[in-house]
Amino acid sequence: MRAPYSSHDPAELLDAAVIEDPHPFLARVRSENPISRVGETGVHMVASWERILEVLDREEDFSAHITGVLVRGAHGEPSIFDLPANDGTQVIATADEPEHSVHRKLAKPRFSRARIEVLEPRIRAWAREALAPWLGAGGGDFVPVAELVPAKAVGHVLGLPEGDVEHHRAWAMMGGEILAGDINPDGLRELALATVEMAEYLGQHLEAAREREVAPSGSSLLELLARGVDGGQVTRSEAAGIAIVMFGAGGESTSSLIGSALRLLAEDPDLAQRLRSQRDLIPRFVEEALRLEPPFKFHYRVIRRDCELGGYTLHPGDRLMLLWAAANRDPAIFSCPDELQLDRKHPKHHLSFGRGAHFCIGEQLARLEARVMIEEVLAATSRFELDSNAPPVYARSIFVRRLEKLPILVSPA
Repeated sequence: MRAPYSSHDPAELLDAAVIEDPHPFLARVRSENPISRVGETGVHMVASWERILEVLDREEDFSAHITGVLVRGAHGEPSIFDLPANDGTQVIATADEPEHSVHRKLAKPRFSRARIEVLEPRIRAWAREALAPWLGAGGGDFVPVAELVPAKAVGHVLGLPEGDVEHHRAWAMMGGEILAGDINPDGLRELALATVEMAEYLGQHLEAAREREVAPSGSSLLELLARGVDGGQVTRSEAAGIAIVMFGAGGESTSSLIGSALRLLAEDPDLAQRLRSQRDLIPRFVEEALRLEPPFKFHYRVIRRDCELGGYTLHPGDRLMLLWAAANRDPAIFSCPDELQLDRKHPKHHLSFGRGAHFCIGEQLARLEARVMIEEVLAATSRFELDSNAPPVYARSIFVRRLEKLPILVSPA
């Protein structure tokens, strides 16, 4: 069997130019070899649409568990940071069957189409409230605006007090830090302390939910999880773990999407004007923003047993990085893959929400939040553009495609 070549390391992945624009690097990885090793870490990048779908169809070979993450060591060398195998850490997206189906079944009623659609007036009110001071100031950094609505939405879905939104916002943004690949020991300690604080907070609200009697049709996610604990479907630790995952999955990812979408429009005033006059195209634009700039650039899989993928030998304990961001621009699947096109025949044909059994449970909510925010920005402005004196800044992360600063200049409607 062939062995994947060793040509990529975290230093390259975290190069400032790659953080700013990862797509030339990802295109090179995909074209040179869609399965390639990262140094001697046992991590393999999977960059083509075909091979990623094959992995997702072979759960008997590839586990969704996160047992360790790729990091840059103290001297710049690629290494693995092993994660503790504590009860409750492998939940929802990182759980395998049969646990995954149990977790998903518990949470799914809160994400039904009817429960999400009814949130639109509330989300629109939140969007207008968040936008008002930004618009009044003639623009400025859009990132705090992009973060606020998803933080409120995830808190509402969980059934948490809206007055705690600043805590929710901070916790949502730290979800991807452990996966960023560049966290130092001090950062790990701070992250561990914040995670303990979040777990204690959610644990208190979970216990309060266990004491309430609520009709299933009106339940918050924490109340659904509380009934799962009482019914023996999940442990208390697993229930808290599911709630923790929802912060990152529902907060950081959606704020990343909103930020990326606004940057695309700020760079193309003609496109923004077209969407103002043809609002029915906004959902298609959201899908192209998702395809071009997936909030999470990859997810891990762990190899369960000796097997092969695309003719390459893989061993138990090794890890795969499923590069959604590379597959979403695979020329074997998409014509003109790097172009934003609103007339694609199948606009939702991308991997930004995953695929198959682990398809994102909150995708309808994310799409709704992004559409509403874009509608409100376009309605309140006649033009907006990037601030040439203050370029956008991306989070230094191999995992998340999130803007940390997005200065925009605004002309009101």
